[in-house]
Amino acid sequence: MGTVKIIKNRVKNIHTSKNMKILFNRLKYLKYVLITPAFIFIMSVLFYFYQISTPVSKDKTMISLEISSGESTKQIATELKSLGVIRNVLWMRVYFKLNNLSSKLIADTFSLSPSMSIKQIASIITSTNREERRITVIEGWNANQIGAYLEKQSICSSSKWASLIEDYKEDYLFLENKPSNMSLEGYLFPDTYTIYKNASCEIVLKKMLDNFENRVNEEMMGDIKSQNKSLFEILTMASIIEKEVNNVEDMKIVSGIFWNRIKNNQALQSCATLAYILGENKEQYSYEDTQINSYYNTYKNKGLTPGPITNPGLNAIKASIYPQYTDYNYFLTDLDTGKTIFSKTYDEHLKNKAKYLD
Repeated sequence: MGTVKIIKNRVKNIHTSKNMKILFNRLKYLKYVLITPAFIFIMSVLFYFYQISTPVSKDKTMISLEISSGESTKQIATELKSLGVIRNVLWMRVYFKLNNLSSKLIADTFSLSPSMSIKQIASIITSTNREERRITVIEGWNANQIGAYLEKQSICSSSKWASLIEDYKEDYLFLENKPSNMSLEGYLFPDTYTIYKNASCEIVLKKMLDNFENRVNEEMMGDIKSQNKSLFEILTMASIIEKEVNNVEDMKIVSGIFWNRIKNNQALQSCATLAYILGENKEQYSYEDTQINSYYNTYKNKGLTPGPITNPGLNAIKASIYPQYTDYNYFLTDLDTGKTIFSKTYDEHLKNKAKYLD
């Protein structure tokens, strides 16, 4: 009996050992079943944060991205991938989905670079934490004055602005007749612009050119063409008119006087061009001033200046397109009142100079 009991106990122990082994194997398998998904999850999370937080490169070259109203995150991400700004379309879409950013996309033009992460890009192209501000470009400012203003507003340096408007390559139809050796002087439309706090000078420039395209409409462009003039000539004249007088009606009359002088092969004799050359405004310019050797000196050279001397407003542009022709041949500005005094003859003009300028 003792032997039988021993055998039974051994059999029982064997069964117990097998059960323990089976249980251990099952637990071991369960461990892998549980650990593997957790490991994959953790690695996925880490990879996700790497993708959204790490830029493609250290390259800070700015690339322009225009977002149109109604564009999807997928379309934008695909374009950014093709531009080399992001490395993966999927992770940008995931980030926008998780943070509910697709509805906050802004239709605008942005300057982005491969040195920006997906998170940084998202903060730029969406309304999240974006403050608006206003800037005002004054009628009659030249490109250098605009550059100095943008620098003062901490938008970009004046040197970067100068380089940007010198080498601008975007394909606007109204720029087709602009001489290739000339900058965008004259096309920088003066106005008040609403921009985001971190807007670049590229964005400011595009807003100016878009505004120009909208304000100088097809009808005006057609009328310029019907006069056998180019937009560049119109802007050059408008830029001179802008600096000569500030009253809308006076602008039209001065435009008629200047276009007549060109027609009659006479020099414009515009003091505004002397101010442009000298870099200062004088109440009266001397004979020596009128003899300055410059293509922009309209006392020595007949016809228009080589290009615009300022960026004219819409009134001056319209006056250039639609001049009012009168019997007046001369004009000056009363130093006390700022009123424009017109005269028909040179003798009358000399009398007015003695009366209003001396």
